[in-house]
Amino acid sequence: MRPLYIFFFVSVDLAHRFMVNMPALEHMNQILHILFVFLPFLWALGTLPPPDALFLWAMEQVLEFGLGGSSVSTHLRLLVMFIMSAGTAIASYFIPSTVGVVLFMTGFGFLLSLNLSDMGHKIGTKSKDLPSGPGKHFSWKECLFYIIILVLALLETSLLHHFAGFSQISKSNSQAIVGYGLMILLIILWILREIQSVYIIGIFRNPFYPKDVQTVTVFFEKQTRLMKIGIVRRILLTLVSPFAMIAFLSLDSSLQGLHSVSVCIGFTRAFRMVWQNTENALLETVIVSTVHLISSTDIWWNRSLDTGIRLLLVGIIRDRLIQFISKLQFAVTVLLTSWTEKKQRRKTTATLCILNIVFSPFVLVIIVFSTLLSSPLLPLFTLPVFLVGFPRPIQSWPGAAGTTACVCADTVYYYQMVPRLTAVLQTAMAAGSLGLLLPGSHYLGRFQDRLIWIMILECGYTYCSINIKGLELQETSCHTAEARRVDEVFEDAFEQEYTRVCSLNEHFGNVLTPCTVLPVKLYSDARNVLSGIIDSHENLKEFKGDLIKVLVWILVQYCSKRPGMKENVHNTENKGKAPLMLPALNTSPPPKSPEDIDSLNSETFNDWSDDNIFDDEPTIKKVIEEKHQLKDLPGTNLFIPGSVESQRVGDHSTGTVPENDLYKAVLLGYPAVDKGKQEDMPYIPLMEFSCSHSHLVCLPAEWRTSCMPSSKMKEMSSLFPEDWYQFVLRQLECYHSEEKASNVLEEIAKDKVLKDVYVHTVMTCYFSLFGIDNMAPSPGHILRVYSGVLPWSVALDWLTEKPELFQLALKAFRYTLKLMIDKASLGPIEDFRELIKYLEEYERDWYIGLVSDEKWKEAILQEKPYLFSLGYDSNMGIYTGRVLSLQELLIQVGKLNPEAVRGQWANLSWELLYATNDDEERYSIQAHPLLLRNLTVQAAEPPLGYPIYSSKPLHIHLY
Repeated sequence: MRPLYIFFFVSVDLAHRFMVNMPALEHMNQILHILFVFLPFLWALGTLPPPDALFLWAMEQVLEFGLGGSSVSTHLRLLVMFIMSAGTAIASYFIPSTVGVVLFMTGFGFLLSLNLSDMGHKIGTKSKDLPSGPGKHFSWKECLFYIIILVLALLETSLLHHFAGFSQISKSNSQAIVGYGLMILLIILWILREIQSVYIIGIFRNPFYPKDVQTVTVFFEKQTRLMKIGIVRRILLTLVSPFAMIAFLSLDSSLQGLHSVSVCIGFTRAFRMVWQNTENALLETVIVSTVHLISSTDIWWNRSLDTGIRLLLVGIIRDRLIQFISKLQFAVTVLLTSWTEKKQRRKTTATLCILNIVFSPFVLVIIVFSTLLSSPLLPLFTLPVFLVGFPRPIQSWPGAAGTTACVCADTVYYYQMVPRLTAVLQTAMAAGSLGLLLPGSHYLGRFQDRLIWIMILECGYTYCSINIKGLELQETSCHTAEARRVDEVFEDAFEQEYTRVCSLNEHFGNVLTPCTVLPVKLYSDARNVLSGIIDSHENLKEFKGDLIKVLVWILVQYCSKRPGMKENVHNTENKGKAPLMLPALNTSPPPKSPEDIDSLNSETFNDWSDDNIFDDEPTIKKVIEEKHQLKDLPGTNLFIPGSVESQRVGDHSTGTVPENDLYKAVLLGYPAVDKGKQEDMPYIPLMEFSCSHSHLVCLPAEWRTSCMPSSKMKEMSSLFPEDWYQFVLRQLECYHSEEKASNVLEEIAKDKVLKDVYVHTVMTCYFSLFGIDNMAPSPGHILRVYSGVLPWSVALDWLTEKPELFQLALKAFRYTLKLMIDKASLGPIEDFRELIKYLEEYERDWYIGLVSDEKWKEAILQEKPYLFSLGYDSNMGIYTGRVLSLQELLIQVGKLNPEAVRGQWANLSWELLYATNDDEERYSIQAHPLLLRNLTVQAAEPPLGYPIYSSKPLHIHLY
């Protein structure tokens, strides 16, 4: 940057030396000699812009005020749009016909105001590849609509221009009549826009806006009339206003003679602004028409300037005046709050306030100079010390919006919400609920613990491009203080019943002005204390019995819905015998040593006690990792589900007696026999199903292995609910069969071999989760197993070797916990049908798991109606339940002072890049209830800010 400025100063000095008799160059050289001395000071303060920022700022200013365009969403798009717009203005100068010039300006003004790049993308891309949200389909109806509008505009322009050439008197009268019509239209549109928001001009409470709106139902009932008014406003703004302004421009006398450079520039901009920014163009046209009607024709304004240049100058004045008011309001807020807010006071505050008052003319000059340059007003360290920030485009960050964000676990909530929020914003923006839409405007949305930052990047005819950012949900002290003030502002605006017809905005000095509420389908986050439920002895005692029932239901559902089961029903009917099955439970167990029995009965969980609820050990992952390590050790052989072992079983070697090979999986897990002793393994007869359809709901073969002694299994089988098991089987969906469905299910339910299979697997899973004692589990035990941390037992390895079964068992455990909470809240379950109704609802509408699970994120993106998670607050010592409910709720939205945002972002850039002050506790990022300083810093584009979500530019259709 510095060599560029040195080169510029030297070039001007050399030009002055070799080019004499040029007073302007001589004055410039003298001024630059003075500025040259202050270059180090200006560099230190960061007042001089970098070359790229200066170049982009200059292009943006020329495009917006000289060519009638808009700030755009990317730098490349800015360059392309600037070249096309400048080419249109230049080409219009070389068209010899006045009618041709008018038609050319009208046509290209309309086309350049459309979102052409987005149209081309939509036409050339299949709809399935496009993201969800409004405007994802560019249909032939939209194309036809734009073609009709273009044809009508060209037809109107040519006819009126031809009519204006007949008589000077009729032309002036006609333009005056159109001017009066535009004045009426402007007033109507202003009224219709203001009554859509909660406050009129941000100060007075709107008597037509719904009062005390807290629910979606009440909001829709009270918002119906305003939405109808919004439709009328959109028709007037989209269809009536552009054609009325085209009529005013076409009747102008400046277009009748030979066109000059000023005419081409002024009217190219005017015909473009009619479509690009209709509301501002209407205001500018009304001002020019009013001044022309009330002033004399001899004044310089009317005599020397054509209508196009007048509109251009009025547009610049309008923009700079709005900027000046916003900057002045921002400066006054910074100055007053530095004294009135106790937490903002410093030792030097009084001195700074006195200096600002004494040198108020100088401060005013800084604000004016910043306004003329359209550069941010920079409060140094956000103190009342004001500097002129260097000129920069509205998109003052490198790259496109939304390319980076500080992604975390909470980002998924914004991913789910943004498409639906965008669709609702389309309606609100079209109705005028968010006020005048201008590039660089910022809006803040609030719902529960979520803060949504919306920035308008670009505007045009029937479209708007926005960027949506999500701020962090884990609130810091500064974040909480400002979020509380945001809640107060919105509560006073939307949730209070006002008795007076027209109340005032009590938070007028705040940078946030409430606009409206938006009904959006998103997740409501509720956190409940489970004390009295999860630690209730009665509930925990019932938990164990319910767990067995839920395990049975989940396993039966899993087996009945496995792929390929239903297709095999006909093959089953043609077979004479059912497949080989497990031995019956009453088969004599192999001999056991006393040590084995003692070790089984004396299992202790000292390392897995309630005092170590959050210990990392033992965890399932570690168990699995250790098993993988064992597989690599020589001489270590572990059973792999579905594999064929290569060791001896009894006196037969593998491969010679295939029948005995099938028993090895059954006997795996029984106590080992000392080496050298004869293995006493009983011959277990093969079992057959009594029903030919039983294999359709049979468990997978690898789950039928045994890891527990038969005596223990027989003892625990008494806990198995046989009546519930038969009821679940009878409730299965009918398979396609020639026999009656009820008869088939009845036969399956009475199959004792199948029941033994389920008893074996269910009780082994039960033992893995709880152990074999009959004591009620502790709350700490519930939390650990819910989190996937199982106690050590002889069945732990057996279960972890079967990942799918482990997940089903964990799922059953979590369902049982949710069932326990529902029973405590809603009352006991009356019968089996009601229990199945609960379980089917969990399966269909709920995801019950951990917030850290990937499936939790998937469930949110799939918009599962409800999500539940169990947690523990170590500070409070309480167990908590978190429930997410997908429902249509109200998001409160307010408009931020754009200059306050630009000023704080400019200070953030200056402080980090020039002052290199990256202290995390620095003053400029501390909470400020009126400026919302901490939230504004968060919302800056990374690396300066740290939003956890940032969308790519979203194009919204405003019709």
